[in-house]
Amino acid sequence: MESINLNDSLAIRNLKKEYLLKKEKISSRLNEFDGFYSGNYSWHFYDNKMELKENSNDADFSLFEELCFCILTANTSAEMGMRSIDKIRNLLINGSAEEMSRALEGTYRFNNLRPAFIVHTREQFKRSYNFKLKENIESLKNDPDILRDFFVDNVKGFGYKEASHFLRNIGFKGYAILDKHILNSLIEFGVVDEIKMPLNRDRYLGIEGKMKVFSNEIGIPMDELDLLLWSRRNGRILK
Repeated sequence: MESINLNDSLAIRNLKKEYLLKKEKISSRLNEFDGFYSGNYSWHFYDNKMELKENSNDADFSLFEELCFCILTANTSAEMGMRSIDKIRNLLINGSAEEMSRALEGTYRFNNLRPAFIVHTREQFKRSYNFKLKENIESLKNDPDILRDFFVDNVKGFGYKEASHFLRNIGFKGYAILDKHILNSLIEFGVVDEIKMPLNRDRYLGIEGKMKVFSNEIGIPMDELDLLLWSRRNGRILK
């Protein structure tokens, strides 16, 4: 495996100390992501906390709900995405973009744009895949790159960051969610020197590969490292 020449810097030592302090919470969150895929659940957000609750919906609806969360969270925040899903949960399967836009007024900053993405994606999955999200995931899961490409190609508003976010949130391992917080952290720790934007597929995979090497070098599993770095900037371990 490729290696990265890391100095035993104070910053790296502090990162490892922070990991030990947060490891239990990070592991607990990742276990919840695993549980989401194996059952029928929805995330709910109230009192500034997120909670995973069992529901009576089928697996495809639960997966689509999480897909919509990731559509809504792009360029916003996890908190805003979760509050927004709570507002339109009952509209996701049959509601119109206009109904969702009205329901999101005052809660969501892109209320006139992202509902159209949700409806477009919903109709795409109904038309092309009979809305069998889990069946498609199961058929592709043995090739992580193809699985991610599938969602990049079929979800309006998704790039590699959003597709990685969705797959991580439903329990799939080994994907880097290269948002601005993670990218800035990778520059801070000398994993990359600079970031050329936008991140097309080759650039994304290249940086993701370096993050995997960094993870190996410092002894923090990739998926735990992602949540750790994100929590350093945000202060919380969400999703």
